[in-house]
Amino acid sequence: MKTNIFKQNSILALMILCFGAACTKDFKEINTNPVAYGPSSFNPNYTLTTAQLTYTGSIDFSYDTWRGNLIYCSTMMQGLSTVVSYWAGDKYMLNEGYTAAYWGNAAVGAYIEQVRPIVDVVEFTKGQQKYSNIHQVARIWKALIFARLTDLYGDVPYTQAGQGYYTSIFNPKYDSQQAIYTDLLKEVDEATNALNANGDKITGDVIYKGDIEKWKRFGNSLLLRLAMRLVKADETTAKAYVTKAVGKTMTSNADDAILAHDESGARVTQNRNSQVLLGDGGQEHYYVKWSKTIIDLMKNTADPRLAKVAVTKLYLNDGNKNQNSNFDANPLVQKGMPNGKDLSNVASQNINSDPAYTTMPDYSSPSPMMLKRNGITFILSYAQTELLLAEAAQRWGIGGSAATHYSNGVKAGITGLSSYDASMAIAPALADTYLLANAFNPASALQQINTQYWLQSNLQMDFYETWSNWRRTGFPALTAVVYPGNATNGTIPRRFPYPVEEAAKNGANYQAASAAVPGGDKLTGRVWWDK
Repeated sequence: MKTNIFKQNSILALMILCFGAACTKDFKEINTNPVAYGPSSFNPNYTLTTAQLTYTGSIDFSYDTWRGNLIYCSTMMQGLSTVVSYWAGDKYMLNEGYTAAYWGNAAVGAYIEQVRPIVDVVEFTKGQQKYSNIHQVARIWKALIFARLTDLYGDVPYTQAGQGYYTSIFNPKYDSQQAIYTDLLKEVDEATNALNANGDKITGDVIYKGDIEKWKRFGNSLLLRLAMRLVKADETTAKAYVTKAVGKTMTSNADDAILAHDESGARVTQNRNSQVLLGDGGQEHYYVKWSKTIIDLMKNTADPRLAKVAVTKLYLNDGNKNQNSNFDANPLVQKGMPNGKDLSNVASQNINSDPAYTTMPDYSSPSPMMLKRNGITFILSYAQTELLLAEAAQRWGIGGSAATHYSNGVKAGITGLSSYDASMAIAPALADTYLLANAFNPASALQQINTQYWLQSNLQMDFYETWSNWRRTGFPALTAVVYPGNATNGTIPRRFPYPVEEAAKNGANYQAASAAVPGGDKLTGRVWWDK
């Protein structure tokens, strides 16, 4: 599963006859190419950049983002909806190639494009004082990568993954999710505490530009998120690590972990969600809309974000991918598309059966300001962090006031949309008005907090995170789609099955992991923390 980024130099057998004089003691230095690139000249900053960029999506035209984040997670969580036939997630159908996309194959995917480079950075910088900070940041980033992998699939290769060059293990064992989370928490905690503002400068960091204090707050915010995943599986551990993170997490939207993309890089550096939703590969521009579930929630609560995130008439027909400059952003006319509909000849399934149906352009599309090719990808935000602190305070009475954290999180989520584009800025006063109308209620606090988390993660287009937190909490209470021939008996999927090619490539390890999945290796199986 792993080959290293360094190419091993071939060993030259040199037979030298020395007549009366010894061979020079400087032979190695004299015969080394001074411009050759290898371990002695390797700069791990470049590889860190690669691992950060590929976390936002595959360089092979959004391979994993298209299938994992959008086709499956966004629609299962009723953030987006579509009638595009191959968007299997909207109807709870199983497309094994799509559910395997995030894991990857021999060319692309998380194990190839994320795990390999970040393991190289961690291993190369280990024990090198001149790379101490980059080593700690790489440990944190590695934990971020593996957290998403294990959240999607459950037990996965972890301790031996990416280690082929270092250990010659090319068929890595699957570690249990419980063991993985135990190590992730330890790694993030240790690495965050070891960061030193007076240490080495990180030049390849495209998230915080080497700002160590921001990395400390990111590390503790990630620690909080990892810990909160375990509230039903291991509450004691969850509470212990949350307590460690309290008071050291993100303090404002300025701490948001965001990767800004570059349009000039085509498939390599452009925003991955944008590439798909602008219709580069199909009809997504015209037929993918905001779900009725999310639009109705924002309309019913007079959410000021609705006027910024949704527009109608963005595209007037499916054959023209040029955006209509006269789109309508009036919140009163926004209309979400129901999930589970198609363009078939079956009356009950066709989108025409929606009582609100008029024309496709009348359904709400994501704002073009959210889909700029040089736009941003949210990694982890202050808004999410405050909502998790609100839940921790409500559950255990630690870390301050649940109501205060809730207000901070909601307000940050509203005002933080300006990160997409300055035109999406919302005045703090409008956020205050919204909070007055939707005040914190201790009697329904967990539902209220996690409904806001669902909304916030959807609007940040991190649908992987939306799905994970929904599985953990069950909030909001979503009405499942019942589509003919679905693979889940009309229930919302709980995990991605393992890639079928693992049976051939990593047989015994794969078989053992498959047999251990609670509920079976299918869409209705469950990961360890999903109780």
